[in-house]
Amino acid sequence: MSIFNGLQINASGLALERLKLDTTSTNIANVNTTRTPEGGPYRRKSVQFAENLRQVEEDNGNIMEANKRQSSGVRVTGIAQDQTEKLGYKPDDPDADQNGYVHLPNVNLADEMIDLIQSQRSYEANVASSQVNKQILSKALEISEN
Repeated sequence: MSIFNGLQINASGLALERLKLDTTSTNIANVNTTRTPEGGPYRRKSVQFAENLRQVEEDNGNIMEANKRQSSGVRVTGIAQDQTEKLGYKPDDPDADQNGYVHLPNVNLADEMIDLIQSQRSYEANVASSQVNKQILSKALEISEN
């Protein structure tokens, strides 16, 4: 186990939260987009992620233990697109069908604002944890000098 594992875990968390902030901002920016280059309305996107595990071998005395897994942060597994349909009655809209219904983006502004605040708080927590890790490493170096 490296002394820098904590910083690596924090860095992966910071990268994840930044991607989540960017994705949520894109959702908010497209809350009224009824026509995209792909065709149809904008579809809400969300970041999918999982724990990043890696294989390690530990030397416990004379016995090497294999098949141990250790967390090394998080990793993005993809960006999912919500395919939920949302219709609105707007007969004057150029995107309306013959019955006057328009396919609207499935973005809920209130939910996006909650996601934005949650990602911001998680980012701040990772920054604070990163600073504590740096203080611990600095103190360890200071102790080792004496």
